[in-house]
Amino acid sequence: MRAMIVELFDRMPEIRDVPDPTPAPDGVVIDVKATGLCRSDWHGWKGHDPDIRLPHVPGHEFAGIVSATGSAVRRFRVGDRVTVPFIAACGHCRECHAGHQQVCEAQFQPGFTHWGSFAEYVAIDRADHNLVRLPDDMGFPTAASLGCRFATSFRAVVDQGRVRGGEWVAVHGAGGVGLSAIMIAASLGARVVAIDIAEAKLALARAMGADATVDSRSVPDVVEAVREITGGGAHVSIDALGHPETCFNSIANLRRRGRHVQVGLMLADHARAQIPMAQVIAHELEIYGSHGMQSWRYDAMLGMIRAGRLKPERLLGETLSLAQAVPALVAMGGTAPDGIAIIDPRA
Repeated sequence: MRAMIVELFDRMPEIRDVPDPTPAPDGVVIDVKATGLCRSDWHGWKGHDPDIRLPHVPGHEFAGIVSATGSAVRRFRVGDRVTVPFIAACGHCRECHAGHQQVCEAQFQPGFTHWGSFAEYVAIDRADHNLVRLPDDMGFPTAASLGCRFATSFRAVVDQGRVRGGEWVAVHGAGGVGLSAIMIAASLGARVVAIDIAEAKLALARAMGADATVDSRSVPDVVEAVREITGGGAHVSIDALGHPETCFNSIANLRRRGRHVQVGLMLADHARAQIPMAQVIAHELEIYGSHGMQSWRYDAMLGMIRAGRLKPERLLGETLSLAQAVPALVAMGGTAPDGIAIIDPRA
């Protein structure tokens, strides 16, 4: 199969032919029809993730068709249309038994702990616990966009943020995660203010349902701008980028008893962010992390999509070949593409 291979961190990947994967007894091989290009892949390519062993194939949000199954797989068969949460669970640990597969004690992550989906095929272990069947009428590019950014945002907004109609939600960063969060929060009846440095992304945020936008380059104080728009601060605020400044602003722009959700990864030089702890204590703020979503929670998200309340296909950006994805991946440390870029491994 053709795959994107990273031989050295922070060096240009190459497109090569490598052996096709085979399924483990409890696993499957998926014929990848579409896979998303995410900033987390850039972090992995830079060497920020200690789980990656070289040589490596990136890619962690994808959809496709089961092409082979192991002897112990019971719930899926060849020909099934599927996607997979980017955090794959063991199905046996305490957290899995409690329904918290997104923090599985023995989790694995295609594209990080294992070879990923920037290839024609990807192998997934423990298939019965991790695969999600797709509706027949959902296109593979849309399904691929759900695997990381949209599903992570769904959990961040619905489960962790507990967003309710009429609340103000601030979203810091209008990339794929941020735009997904904006759409989901707006569908719940919340009022959304989006913050970014790029007018093109703020325009997309308004198209996805943001009631107000803040260009952080043109205001003297982002926190005060959000407080003024929201009449005292956001009820829920989400750092969808993952930067010390956006993390601080997201917490600081909350009203009393507000809820901050950290979605954007904080790695390498950004791993330790300043937190206004005096404000957290005095205003009884709540701070949550959000890291993926369980496979069993996809039903709620897919139900909202099929009902027309959520339209993730509107977030799709350009479609790339594997070769075109190489420079796009390398460039993601600067300006991310508008919307969610999708790779077709056979283009």
